[in-house]
Amino acid sequence: MAEYLIMFNDEWVREHTADELATKGTASKAVVREMQEAGVLLYSNGGLDADTVVGTATKVDGKAVITDGPFVETKEHLGGFCAIDVPDDETARYWAGRLAEVLDWPQEVHRFRGAGMAATTASATDDLGQRA
Repeated sequence: MAEYLIMFNDEWVREHTADELATKGTASKAVVREMQEAGVLLYSNGGLDADTVVGTATKVDGKAVITDGPFVETKEHLGGFCAIDVPDDETARYWAGRLAEVLDWPQEVHRFRGAGMAATTASATDDLGQRA
Protein backbone atom coordinates (compact mmCIF):
# COMPACT_ATOMS: atom_id res chain seq x y z
CA MET A 1 0.00 0.00 0.00
CA ALA A 2 1.10 3.57 -0.61
CA GLU A 3 -0.06 6.82 0.94
CA TYR A 4 -1.45 9.59 -1.26
CA LEU A 5 -2.59 13.16 -0.73
CA ILE A 6 -5.65 14.31 -2.65
CA MET A 7 -5.98 18.08 -2.42
CA PHE A 8 -7.30 21.22 -4.01
CA ASN A 9 -6.27 24.86 -3.91
CA ASP A 10 -8.90 27.29 -2.71
CA GLU A 11 -8.24 29.57 -5.69
CA TRP A 12 -9.39 26.82 -8.07
CA VAL A 13 -12.92 27.08 -6.66
CA ARG A 14 -15.35 29.78 -7.79
CA GLU A 15 -17.43 31.60 -5.21
CA HIS A 16 -20.33 29.47 -3.95
CA THR A 17 -23.52 30.31 -2.13
CA ALA A 18 -24.04 28.85 1.32
CA ASP A 19 -26.58 26.40 -0.15
CA GLU A 20 -24.16 25.26 -2.87
CA LEU A 21 -21.41 24.70 -0.31
CA ALA A 22 -23.79 22.76 1.94
CA THR A 23 -24.83 20.52 -0.97
CA LYS A 24 -21.22 19.90 -2.00
CA GLY A 25 -20.25 19.30 1.63
CA THR A 26 -22.89 16.60 1.94
CA ALA A 27 -21.81 14.99 -1.34
CA SER A 28 -18.09 15.05 -0.48
CA LYS A 29 -18.73 13.66 3.01
CA ALA A 30 -20.53 10.73 1.34
CA VAL A 31 -17.39 10.02 -0.72
CA VAL A 32 -15.25 10.26 2.41
CA ARG A 33 -17.58 7.73 4.08
CA GLU A 34 -17.05 5.46 1.05
CA MET A 35 -13.30 5.81 1.63
CA GLN A 36 -13.78 4.90 5.30
CA GLU A 37 -15.88 1.87 4.39
CA ALA A 38 -13.24 0.79 1.85
CA GLY A 39 -10.60 1.12 4.59
CA VAL A 40 -8.43 3.59 2.63
CA LEU A 41 -9.00 6.91 4.44
CA LEU A 42 -6.19 8.09 6.71
CA TYR A 43 -7.42 11.66 7.32
CA SER A 44 -9.55 14.29 5.64
CA ASN A 45 -10.42 17.94 6.13
CA GLY A 46 -11.91 20.34 3.62
CA GLY A 47 -12.39 23.41 5.74
CA LEU A 48 -9.37 25.52 4.80
CA ASP A 49 -9.41 28.91 3.09
CA ALA A 50 -7.86 32.36 3.44
CA ASP A 51 -9.92 33.01 6.58
CA THR A 52 -8.48 30.03 8.48
CA VAL A 53 -4.83 31.14 8.46
CA VAL A 54 -3.47 31.21 12.02
CA GLY A 55 0.05 32.34 11.22
CA THR A 56 3.30 31.64 9.43
CA ALA A 57 6.49 30.32 11.00
CA THR A 58 9.80 31.28 9.42
CA LYS A 59 13.42 31.11 10.49
CA VAL A 60 15.14 34.48 10.92
CA ASP A 61 18.71 34.66 12.21
CA GLY A 62 18.47 31.06 13.39
CA LYS A 63 15.29 31.56 15.43
CA ALA A 64 11.62 30.92 14.70
CA VAL A 65 9.56 34.02 14.01
CA ILE A 66 5.78 33.69 14.01
CA THR A 67 3.73 36.23 12.06
CA ASP A 68 0.04 36.71 11.49
CA GLY A 69 0.42 36.29 7.71
CA PRO A 70 0.87 34.53 5.13
CA PHE A 71 2.25 37.66 3.57
CA VAL A 72 3.93 35.85 0.71
CA GLU A 73 2.65 36.88 -2.71
CA THR A 74 0.86 33.74 -3.83
CA LYS A 75 -2.17 32.95 -5.91
CA GLU A 76 -2.79 29.51 -4.43
CA HIS A 77 -3.27 28.05 -0.99
CA LEU A 78 -4.56 24.75 0.25
CA GLY A 79 -8.33 24.55 0.40
CA GLY A 80 -8.88 21.01 1.61
CA PHE A 81 -7.37 17.56 1.46
CA CYS A 82 -7.54 13.92 2.38
CA ALA A 83 -4.80 11.38 2.88
CA ILE A 84 -5.47 7.84 1.72
CA ASP A 85 -3.63 4.52 1.81
CA VAL A 86 -4.30 2.55 -1.39
CA PRO A 87 -2.44 -0.09 -3.42
CA ASP A 88 -1.60 1.97 -6.51
CA ASP A 89 -1.80 5.21 -8.49
CA GLU A 90 -4.91 4.06 -10.35
CA THR A 91 -6.86 3.65 -7.10
CA ALA A 92 -5.67 7.03 -5.82
CA ARG A 93 -6.80 8.62 -9.08
CA TYR A 94 -10.18 6.89 -8.72
CA TRP A 95 -10.81 8.54 -5.33
CA ALA A 96 -9.61 11.93 -6.59
CA GLY A 97 -12.01 11.54 -9.50
CA ARG A 98 -14.90 10.75 -7.18
CA LEU A 99 -14.21 13.95 -5.24
CA ALA A 100 -13.85 15.99 -8.45
CA GLU A 101 -17.21 14.66 -9.64
CA VAL A 102 -19.17 15.61 -6.53
CA LEU A 103 -17.38 18.91 -5.88
CA ASP A 104 -17.01 20.01 -9.51
CA TRP A 105 -13.53 21.39 -8.95
CA PRO A 106 -10.07 19.98 -9.69
CA GLN A 107 -8.25 17.62 -7.34
CA GLU A 108 -4.50 16.94 -7.34
CA VAL A 109 -3.08 13.57 -6.37
CA HIS A 110 0.38 13.28 -4.79
CA ARG A 111 2.10 10.03 -3.79
CA PHE A 112 4.14 10.28 -0.60
CA ARG A 113 7.68 8.96 -0.99
CA GLY A 114 7.49 6.84 2.13
CA ALA A 115 5.41 6.07 5.17
CA GLY A 116 4.65 9.00 7.41
CA MET A 117 4.47 9.27 11.15
CA ALA A 118 1.26 8.81 13.08
CA ALA A 119 0.15 9.90 16.52
CA THR A 120 -0.36 6.35 17.75
CA THR A 121 2.30 3.75 18.35
CA ALA A 122 0.29 1.14 16.45
CA SER A 123 0.94 2.92 13.18
CA ALA A 124 4.13 4.82 14.07
CA THR A 125 7.23 4.67 11.93
CA ASP A 126 10.89 4.33 12.83
CA ASP A 127 13.61 6.82 11.85
CA LEU A 128 13.81 5.30 8.37
CA GLY A 129 10.10 5.76 7.70
CA GLN A 130 9.36 2.06 8.11
CA ARG A 131 6.16 1.08 9.85
CA ALA A 132 6.85 -0.07 13.40
